Amino acid sequence: MRRVLNRHIVLVGMMGAGKTAIGGELARRLGVPFRDSDAEIETAAAMTITEIFARDGEAFFRAREAEVLGRLLAGPVGVISTGGGAFMQEGNRKAIGRAAISVWLDCDIELLWQRVRQRPTRPLLQTADPKGTLIRLMTERAPVYGLADLRFSSRAGDSVEASARRLLDALEAAPASPFAPLSKDRPR
Repeated sequence: MRRVLNRHIVLVGMMGAGKTAIGGELARRLGVPFRDSDAEIETAAAMTITEIFARDGEAFFRAREAEVLGRLLAGPVGVISTGGGAFMQEGNRKAIGRAAISVWLDCDIELLWQRVRQRPTRPLLQTADPKGTLIRLMTERAPVYGLADLRFSSRAGDSVEASARRLLDALEAAPASPFAPLSKDRPR
């Protein structure tokens, strides 16, 4: 059965939760575009997010992030992966709510740490205690991520393909499903 999206699927959650990997596979399975808002920001700025943070600061980055997200939401329906802080901004949440179903990829803190600890591309973790910073960010952000339309557990033992398959099933069953209903004369 071919699923037809009638609005975007926007993946939110902490760095390392699998938004880009699972989002790319989900888009591939659905035959829709995949956009990573962080990659789009880097392309538009011709610099890395780490460089943007260092040169212009987080407030500047968040303003560009909102602009890019708005552009992506106005584009062709597809799967959008957001940076970890994007959903924290009320304006971004409202824009996502108008055009998409939001999915929180929830992930255990130890799995997140395992995935991000060796990556120097995480500007918010460039602190004296990066794991403590990650735990603090998760504690602060979890209640806001909990406002997403759907909470999906990203599990350590799952492959990207298995996670995408589970997420497709969860999206199909969600009250706010992003899929167009099948017509009665369309084969199932």
